[in-house]
Order: sequence, then structure tokens, then C-alpha cells
Amino acid sequence: MKRLSTLVRIAIVCVMVISSILVAASSAQVSTPESVPYPDGYREWMHVKSALITPQSRGFKRFGGLHNIYANAKALEGYRTGVFADGAVIVADFLETQEKDGDISEGKRRFIDVMQKDSKRFAQTGGWGFEEFSSDSKTERTLTNPTKECFQCHTTKQESGFVFSSMRK
Repeated sequence: MKRLSTLVRIAIVCVMVISSILVAASSAQVSTPESVPYPDGYREWMHVKSALITPQSRGFKRFGGLHNIYANAKALEGYRTGVFADGAVIVADFLETQEKDGDISEGKRRFIDVMQKDSKRFAQTGGWGFEEFSSDSKTERTLTNPTKECFQCHTTKQESGFVFSSMRK
């Protein structure tokens, strides 16, 4: 009987330790840049602008093709006022292009980049969380260090709320 109670105590301690680890891991995930969610329905948002990145561009290897920017309602207000409120989401959709009979159209998706404004969660990166989703995947994330891979460049745009794009005129 004494041996059984010792085993029960050990089991309880193990469960408590594992539970603590899981709680800590899930709490840490909430504040990590990887927690920026996939922006379902973003192609139904306002289209802000497009660009065609040609072979003459230095960034062609990574970004070549058609580049569309979409914004949710809060991001649109930020474009209009210059102040992006929490809840603003901007999506950069990078697509290959295909040519047929002289017409160029969008091809396969390369990736989407997502910026989500949350001043508390992302205080160290100007209030923005960054993420990149591969191809058409809603789960395959490609960034390992968003601060280095994204925010480092976005710091050059502090005067425009860390946003590169602007509303088309």
C-alpha cells in the first residue's frame, strides 16, 4: 500500500510538472511573432495597390512577379490618417506571373506577408507583428526571426507607421 501511494505521488508530481511546462509554452507562444494568424478572406479586403517586379529589380529572385497589397478596415483608416490602430492588418500577396499570347496574368502564389497591429503584444517591433505564409498554405510559416527578417527593414519607415505601402491615388 505504501509503495502504491508513493507511485501515485510521483505520478501527480509528473502531471503537475508537465502541466506547468505546457502552460508556460502556450503563454510564451501568445507573445511570439509566430502568433500572427493567417488572414482568412484577405482578398475580399480593400485592394491598396499592385506592383510588377521584373527581372531588372534587385529583389526579383525572391519577390519577382505580381505583388498585391490588401488592407482590412482598420488598416484603411491608418492609410488615410497616417495612424494605424490596433487590429489593423496588411497583407502583401506575392504571385508569380505567366504570359500567354502577350497577356500577363497572375500565376502560382509565392507567399503572403502579414503585418498585424497590436501595440501590447508587439511593443518591441513598433506595435506590429510580422508573419509569412508559404505558397497557399494557411499553416506553413517561413520566418524564423521576424525582428531581423522584417522589422529591421520596416524601421526605415517609422514616419509612416512602419508601413512601406501607401494608398494609391
